[in-house]
Amino acid sequence: MLLAVAGFDWDDHNSDKCQKHGVMLEEIEALFQNELFVRPDIAHSQAEERFIGIGHSRTGRYIFVVFTLRVINGVKCI
Repeated sequence: MLLAVAGFDWDDHNSDKCQKHGVMLEEIEALFQNELFVRPDIAHSQAEERFIGIGHSRTGRYIFVVFTLRVINGVKCI
C-alpha cells in the first residue's frame, strides 16, 4: 500500500497512549517515511476502516501502530 498523506491528526488520547508505551509521536511519524508493512485491521473496523502497521524506527526497534486514513479539510491525514 502506497500512502501519500499530508500530515498526522493526533488527539490527546492517542498522544498519551503512545507516550505511555515509550514511543514519541515523531518516531511514529517517521515510520511512514520508510518501508512499513500495512494490513487492514478487519476486527476493529466497524466504525471506520483501520489499519495495522509494523516498521522499524530510526533507532532500529520495531514499532506496531494502528491508524486510520481520514480526509480533513480536503487533506489526507493519518
